[in-house]
Amino acid sequence: MIEKALQFTQSTLNQYIVNKLGLDDTKVVINSLVDSNGIVPTKNENKVVLSLINVERETAKPFYIRHKKQTDGNYSHFQTVERYNLYLLCTSNFDDYRETLKFLDELILFFQVHASIDSSSFSNIPSGLDKLEFEIEKINYLQIHSLWNALGAKYQPSVIYKMRLVTMNPHEIDGFEEPVLSTSENITPNAK
Repeated sequence: MIEKALQFTQSTLNQYIVNKLGLDDTKVVINSLVDSNGIVPTKNENKVVLSLINVERETAKPFYIRHKKQTDGNYSHFQTVERYNLYLLCTSNFDDYRETLKFLDELILFFQVHASIDSSSFSNIPSGLDKLEFEIEKINYLQIHSLWNALGAKYQPSVIYKMRLVTMNPHEIDGFEEPVLSTSENITPNAK
């Protein structure tokens, strides 16, 4: 699901930028900012680069229901569906600094306009992705500095978005239970 969510985001953002600026070629790629040798990949040149920088498990309990009623009235136990938040570093990496800023503007506008994406707004959203929500991450200068040092890259104008609620469903049933149809009323209270 992580790959599907990233590919869909890349494709949708690219289409938005290409249409908005009247371009012919792909301008958004998914890639690391530097390769294992510390060199900027040629694939990133004059592109908006989306890089996954963190994955965080969503811990809100309403998402973790383990029982589902079947058509025969029984209940199935299944592996918990887990939801994750993905942190995307969106970097505008162009030779011309004015182009860098122009593309940074466009990607921010995209996420502002499409803060929430579901099948009602995008019919091509991949199966298994119910909804994606994007929220800009507010980080300070020291955190930015530490991030770019950890990545081993030189700073480029960028923004971080939290992609909320990517669902990971193993689709594994681990048991069945019959429903409770009645309760016994012959319970006697403890007498003193």
